[in-house]
Amino acid sequence: MHAGDREPLPKDDKELDAWTHFHNGAFQKAYEAGLQCGPAGLNVAHKSACMYAAYIEPREKDKQDLYLEVSDRAAAQAKAHPELPGAHYWQAYALGRYSQGVSVAKALAQGIGSRVKHALETTIQLEPRHAEAHIALGVFHAEVIDKVGILIGNMTYGARKETSLKLFQQGLLLTPKSPIALMEYANSLVMLEGDKRMEDATRLYEKAVAIHPLDAKERLEVDMARAELAG
Repeated sequence: MHAGDREPLPKDDKELDAWTHFHNGAFQKAYEAGLQCGPAGLNVAHKSACMYAAYIEPREKDKQDLYLEVSDRAAAQAKAHPELPGAHYWQAYALGRYSQGVSVAKALAQGIGSRVKHALETTIQLEPRHAEAHIALGVFHAEVIDKVGILIGNMTYGARKETSLKLFQQGLLLTPKSPIALMEYANSLVMLEGDKRMEDATRLYEKAVAIHPLDAKERLEVDMARAELAG
C-alpha cells in the first residue's frame, strides 16, 4: 500500500494506529492522530488532510484552506528537515491541488508552479522510487504545456512533453496498479496530445476501474474512475 510514497513501517504504535485509520478511510481520526505523533506523524496527517480534501470535502473554500494548511506545515518541515522526501512531496502535492482549484494559469502567474516543480524534483532526488512524485511531476509538465503552450512552457518553466511521458512511465513502472496514477496519465495524455489520445485515455480509466482497491483511498479513486467513465 505504500509502494507509491515509500513510507516505512512505523515503529511507534501511535503512528501505526494513525496509518490504520487512514487506510480504513477515517481521515479525520488519522489526521488528528498523526499530528499527536509529532514530526514522525506529519506524513500521515498531511496525506489524510489532502485525501479528505480531494475526495470528500464538498466546499471549495474548505478544500483550498486544507491544501494551504498542509503546504505551509510541510514547507516548514522541509526547511527544518530538508532530508525528508515526504516534507517536500506534501508541500508540492498540496500546492498543486490548490493551483488546480484557483486555476493553473493563475497559480503559475503567482510563482507557485516553480515551487511545486522544485519540491517534486527534490523529492525524487531524495527518494528515486517515490512513484507518486514521478506522477505528480508528470502532471505538472502536462498542465503547464496545456495552459501556456509548448514554447513558453519550456522556456519559462522547463516543461517538456517528453519529460512528462517519461515521468509517467517511471511512476507506473513503480506502481502499475495505482488507480490514480492511471487516471492522471490518461488526463495528461489528452492535455499533451489532444483528442487523438482519447481512446488510450479511456482504456487507462477502464484499467483503473478493474483494479481491486487495497484501502479506502484506492476505493475512492476507483469510484472516481468509474464515475468518469459513466459520465
